[in-house]
Amino acid sequence: MNDTQITFIGAGNMAASLIGGLRKQGIAAEHIRASDPGATQLQAIQQAFAISTYSDNSLAIANADVIVLAVKPQVMRTVCEQLAPHLTASQLIISIAAGITSASLRQWLGERAIVRCMPNTPALIQQGVSGLYANAQVSAEQRQQAQHLLSAVGLALWLDEESLIDAVTAVSGSGPAYFFLLIEAMTEAGIKLGLPAQTSAQLAKYTAQGAANMACQSSHDAAQLRQQVTSPNGTTEAAIQAFLNGGFMQLVDTAVQSAASRSQELAQQLSN
Repeated sequence: MNDTQITFIGAGNMAASLIGGLRKQGIAAEHIRASDPGATQLQAIQQAFAISTYSDNSLAIANADVIVLAVKPQVMRTVCEQLAPHLTASQLIISIAAGITSASLRQWLGERAIVRCMPNTPALIQQGVSGLYANAQVSAEQRQQAQHLLSAVGLALWLDEESLIDAVTAVSGSGPAYFFLLIEAMTEAGIKLGLPAQTSAQLAKYTAQGAANMACQSSHDAAQLRQQVTSPNGTTEAAIQAFLNGGFMQLVDTAVQSAASRSQELAQQLSN
């Protein structure tokens, strides 16, 4: 991977996060390029990472081994159709745009090695998780390249079916907002109990952080961890029972299903 030439089309927050992660992993600045129509974004990313920047996508992808499409879904078709005449058969295309299927990318780019991935916003602090899907044209070496790139900002998990991207979107892509909502609700509940607002917010945020770290580091699943801290007739059991009596599990299932359905709808709209 150290000799792989990587070009980012789009220099927004997610591209900057990926570039930062690659640089921290020891990828030399001369092996990374970025292209964007925004002069301010290009200047910021060049100053932050000392990489070469371009306003012309066709120049940026010359001799690139991996091209990362990090533009908004609404402009993806235009960007792809402009890129298509300048691509070579050996280049790997990685799309981090939500809702753009590999079929649409093939339609706009031609038959290419394509990896779709769905990172989430904690990737901005190198603590994300991404679901990846590769089409049949992607070689074993190219899968490793994609794995290495997305691992620069967190955990990268491969999917056997592209349709599962919608489930990844619902669970992890949208997932950070679910936890933010719980933190928000816990903070408000603490304030109602008399805690100062700042104290309540810190208690909620750092409790969430500690619980997440325990879940990630433990060999037990979430259900086992919950049971371990839920003493019979104790305070935790009272709270958990209130959640369950209120239909918490069903509510979460409905919310995640709603997100998955909306992801499918957006994919259909953006593919037209």
